Amino acid sequence: MKTYLDCFPCFMDQALRAGRMATDDERKIKELLDCVGSMMKDIPLENTPPETGEFIYGKIKEITGIDDPYREIKKSNIREALSMYPALKNMLDKSVDQLLTAIRLAIAGNVIDLGVKKEFNLKHDIEKILEQEFAIFHYEEFKKRLSNASSILYIGDNAGESVFDRILIEELGKPVTYAVRGIPVINDVTMEDAVDSGLDEVAELISSGTTAPGAVLRLCNDDFIDRFENAEMIISKGQGNYESLSSVNKPVFFLLKAKCSIISRHLGVNKNDIVLKMNSFPA
Repeated sequence: MKTYLDCFPCFMDQALRAGRMATDDERKIKELLDCVGSMMKDIPLENTPPETGEFIYGKIKEITGIDDPYREIKKSNIREALSMYPALKNMLDKSVDQLLTAIRLAIAGNVIDLGVKKEFNLKHDIEKILEQEFAIFHYEEFKKRLSNASSILYIGDNAGESVFDRILIEELGKPVTYAVRGIPVINDVTMEDAVDSGLDEVAELISSGTTAPGAVLRLCNDDFIDRFENAEMIISKGQGNYESLSSVNKPVFFLLKAKCSIISRHLGVNKNDIVLKMNSFPA
C-alpha cells in the first residue's frame, strides 16, 4: 500500500505523541518535529507508511536516547489482556464456532493501537467485535487453507494484542511460527513482549528483523524472508502489516480492524469495520 497525502498529518501526530512519551524536554521534541517536518518533502508516495515510520522512530531514539518509549504502556496492556485471558478462554469454550470466535478475539486485540489512537476500552471493544458483522469475510478460504497447511507463519502487531493472538494460535491446531518486530517501535510486539504474553509456550518465536512498524520485506532478515516465501499459510495482524504486505502475491490472511480512513478506503470498507481478508487466491 502506498502513502497518501492524508498520511502526512498522522506522521506528525505520531512523532509528537511518541516524542512526549520519550521525554519532557520541549527542545528535543521540537528538534524531532523539525526533522520529521523537513523530511516530508522527500517522502515518495510509492513508499509504504511503515517505511516512513521507520525514519520517525529512528529519530526518536537518536534525539531522545530512549529506544522504547512505550515499554511501560506495553507491559500494562499485556497485564490487562492476561487478566482477561481465563474469561476469554471460557467464552471460547462455550461458543458454537470456536475458530471463528478465536479470530474475532484476535481482531478485538487489534484495537490496542497507539500509532492510530490514544484511548480504547478493551472490554467494550471485545464485546462489540464479538457481535459485529465482517465487512470482508474470507472465512471459508481461511478454513480450507488451514486444513491443508502443515504449519503457519503468524506475523504479530502490537504487544497487548499478542495475548489475543495466543488464543487464536491455541485454536489453530497446527505448528505456528510467530514473528515479532526486530526492535521496539510504537507499541508493537518484540521478543520480550511475546514471552511476557506466554506466546513462547504455544509457538516458535522469531524476529522478522524489521525496524519499521510493519513487515516491510526489504527490512526483514533472511530467516524471515525464507519462511515467508515458503509459508503455506500466513496470518498478518494489524494495519502496519497490511500496509506493508497488501501487494504481495502470497496466501496472506489479513486480520484487522480498519481504524484509519485511508486503510478503510483502500480495503473498500467503512472505518471501524472488521476484516478477514485473503490477499490472493493461489491454486
